[in-house]
Amino acid sequence: MKLETLRVGIMPLKQYKKRTIAIAKGEYIPKKDEPKIWFESLKSMAQILSNENQELLRIILLNNPQSLRELEELSGRAKSNLSRTLKTLQRYRIVDLNKVKNNIVPEVKATYFKVEFGLQSVT
Repeated sequence: MKLETLRVGIMPLKQYKKRTIAIAKGEYIPKKDEPKIWFESLKSMAQILSNENQELLRIILLNNPQSLRELEELSGRAKSNLSRTLKTLQRYRIVDLNKVKNNIVPEVKATYFKVEFGLQSVT
């Protein structure tokens, strides 16, 4: 299993919208090494990469659970909470949720994160 280093950026929503519009208009072309995942603030990134979620990622890496039920038992987290958290982590490309037979099998994709942010506009 190849674990990625995920490049993430932090940019206020207003600035992110401005950047997205500039990209759509062809006025700005993102550089190849720019983050593809963006958070509105350090606080929002910290919520996704909380200690609890980092521990969940460790549990998945160390135990390789073959179902959400197995991960529920290993982590002690309720299935609804676990499912919601995994879907959020999937949205940020930190985990993949693979359907194998009748089970959802979580797979960690990223364990290293490079964070980029600044006080000036990117566009």
